[in-house]
Amino acid sequence: MNRLLNAKYFQVTQRVWGTKLLFVNIYMIANRPGSAKGWVLVDTGLKGSSAKIIAMAEDLFGPGTKPSAIVLTHGHADHAGGLPELLKHWNVPVYAHQLEIPYLTGLSSYPPPDPFVGGGLMSLASVFFPVKPLNIRHKIRAIDVEEGIPELPDWKVTETPGHSPGHISLYLPVNSVMLSGDAIATTRAESAISVFNYTPKLSGPPRYFTMNWEAAAASTRKIAKANPRTIAPGHGHVMRGRELQDALQELAANFEKVAMPSSGRYLNTPAMANEAGVTYVPPFISSAGFKVAISFAAALAGFMIMRQLR
Repeated sequence: MNRLLNAKYFQVTQRVWGTKLLFVNIYMIANRPGSAKGWVLVDTGLKGSSAKIIAMAEDLFGPGTKPSAIVLTHGHADHAGGLPELLKHWNVPVYAHQLEIPYLTGLSSYPPPDPFVGGGLMSLASVFFPVKPLNIRHKIRAIDVEEGIPELPDWKVTETPGHSPGHISLYLPVNSVMLSGDAIATTRAESAISVFNYTPKLSGPPRYFTMNWEAAAASTRKIAKANPRTIAPGHGHVMRGRELQDALQELAANFEKVAMPSSGRYLNTPAMANEAGVTYVPPFISSAGFKVAISFAAALAGFMIMRQLR
């Protein structure tokens, strides 16, 4: 197990492991003895990730294992894309915030990306990222934020919207560990070089898919107020200790300057959503020349990223 852990996976804290699938992390949480039975999967990576996730689970917990539940920090394609395949293999419940359920039950697409924020190839390539909903209505359960998730009794659910309407983070008070999803990244998610290499930099949420910047700023400050000793993000390495705490307080204090784009579709007017899904998306105003430029840039970015993935 130690050899496998060193080669393939990383340990966040006692009984919590993660792995990087292309450019996004997933996590497995084993409950402490006497707390609850079994283990829980947090996020499912991109479509096509199921075989690696199942292999990791069996390396950690033994052949034939399955989680007691799957928890989604949110439903974007890089965090929920592996879900349909996993549910063919594992008959387990899936938990998400009530405001994420429309995107997991076929009711609503997410707002479109904002490809020119952030100045990186990942931003440009975001026009190719899926926004259409999954439909797992037979498996989905809404999280009771006050009561928490029954299969994770030691963990607290923290509402951290902004990147998506019902984004959540998970906090373990006993070890002061935060699984932050996309509320906070520890790499510059807009840059293909940074995100594939996990170049360290505490950052706000990925700009190209953040639909409400005021809410995102409030979520970052909520996490900073909790002052976790460890953050395990959706994108980037695990960050710990004084380095994390100093960087987190600086990010919270200067969020508008260092994390928010200087312009963009959602900067001044957020997309609006409720329990039925998206209700309003601000218009994207551009000239014909601008459309040609974005088409060319997005095609180039998509080609370069797909080449690196291969």
